[in-house]
Amino acid sequence: MTLAKKNLNNLFYIFITFHLIIWTLAPTLTNNNLPLDTIEALAWGSNLDWGFNKHPPASAFFVEIFYIIFGANDWAYYFLSQVCVTVAFFVVWKLSKDFLKNKIHSLIAVLLLEGIYYYNYTTPEFNVYVCELPFWALTVYFAWEGYSKNNIISWVLLGVFSAVGFLSHYLFIYLLLGIKIFFWYRIYKDRQFDFKYFISGFVFIIIIIPHLIWLKENNFVTITYGMHRTGLESFNFSEHFEHPFIFLAKQIGILMPFFIMLLFIISRVKIKINLKDTKLLFLIMVIFIPLILIFLTSMIVGIKIRTMWMTPFYLFFGVLAIYLFQSKINLNNLKKFTSVFLFLFILSPFIYSYISITQTDKRTDYPGKQIAKKVQKQWDENFVEPINVVLGNEWNAGNLSYHLKSRPIWEGKITEDKLNSYNKFICIDEVCVGNN
Repeated sequence: MTLAKKNLNNLFYIFITFHLIIWTLAPTLTNNNLPLDTIEALAWGSNLDWGFNKHPPASAFFVEIFYIIFGANDWAYYFLSQVCVTVAFFVVWKLSKDFLKNKIHSLIAVLLLEGIYYYNYTTPEFNVYVCELPFWALTVYFAWEGYSKNNIISWVLLGVFSAVGFLSHYLFIYLLLGIKIFFWYRIYKDRQFDFKYFISGFVFIIIIIPHLIWLKENNFVTITYGMHRTGLESFNFSEHFEHPFIFLAKQIGILMPFFIMLLFIISRVKIKINLKDTKLLFLIMVIFIPLILIFLTSMIVGIKIRTMWMTPFYLFFGVLAIYLFQSKINLNNLKKFTSVFLFLFILSPFIYSYISITQTDKRTDYPGKQIAKKVQKQWDENFVEPINVVLGNEWNAGNLSYHLKSRPIWEGKITEDKLNSYNKFICIDEVCVGNN
């Protein structure tokens, strides 16, 4: 029986189920401690606010929900990461059905994403970039639904998902600009305007207002942190050229497995681009406008583009590639394509697990549980009250907040004023725990 005759929906669900299970199990079985960004999000989540010193609040909100449900079980946060990835894959699959004529093509468009390491190797670390994935995909999906169907529910959901995406990471704004440019272009070409277009913008603003207020009250600390991470404070003129082209070279290297997989399924590399094709234009604008904008940002301002920032940018690369080459898809090469896909699908978690086991100086080798037991023992020798606050950096103090059974609230850096406000406290190495 050929693939064309099988239940393609079932094959898709089998794929995302295996992806979710494998990438939950691999880090669970080989890591001794959660990664840095996940511990940071858990630290913030213990003391939820509308923003934090490094990022907006969405990632902390989601890990805190999982902590309430699952507690201090590492597998739950690896599982959360894969939920984000598989939801994004599902949305890509849904959108592809509206863009591609053949369901086999839709399946291939999603399988191609396994050739991009942002969607496998880096996903065990739940962070703001992984958190963005489902909302990036859902924003693109409902932008198209809003344009093609022009119904109120699609515009409302576009506003909701784009707001949560923005509250995950500010670079989400580049996707929103790509979508806006598409809408502006279609309004100009169609000579039509509908006031429903304002619905999503109104919903977006309403949802992010508390964060904007928090930003103002906290001296725009997250934006300052973002600028610091780019190296903006110490750049010279040559970096206006050096940084963007280093970024470009890295992205080409990262995408090579994707292009190799694609070459195994197409008969020849020849395409015709028709910019009057609305579907093609939409895909180009939601994929390439954000990429162009981030490249220009690096070139004009001279800043470094961190590799992980690009995590959600390629979600619809598979749909675009198959849309462009759908007349050149050679299903006779399906076995070869499947072999390459399976090779990468198995290789990636194997490499991750091998590195996790053999390298013993990583953050995920940190003895977080043992240190928490040591701190708890010393506390119990002096006090009967529970530990309910912890001070220090997000890594050391965040690990204590996560591993201690009392789940103390992380209250930031150690200061004399904070310590004086506690009824009882002890300090060990780089952290202080107390009861207030």
